[in-house]
Amino acid sequence: MSIYNVGRVCIKLAGRDAGKKCVVVNVVDEAFVLVDGETRRRKVNIRHLEPMDQIVDVADNATTDVVAKALGIEIKPTKAKKAAERPRKQRKGKVKAEAKPVKEKKVKAKAEKKEKPVAEN
Repeated sequence: MSIYNVGRVCIKLAGRDAGKKCVVVNVVDEAFVLVDGETRRRKVNIRHLEPMDQIVDVADNATTDVVAKALGIEIKPTKAKKAAERPRKQRKGKVKAEAKPVKEKKVKAKAEKKEKPVAEN
């Protein structure tokens, strides 16, 4: 039988919550347990925990409030973030200019030159 039973107080050895106290809330299988307390509530490998001699009286899958009360710690209330509408980029489209007057082509000027009669000597 494993020493990681519900209510066992442990210290996290690895990860972001390393060095903080936690309580085993649920045994997932031989290698993983669910912990809560000063740490975030999450599934943890038992190799990342150091068991202590202390055992607190908590029920299976106890809430964070119950675990905090058993450990004698105060949990700071968190506020949910309001989902702000993210700004959308506007595509840079081509700006349509006013219609420009069509210039007469040089082809007409060349045609006019050809039409002029050549002076005969």
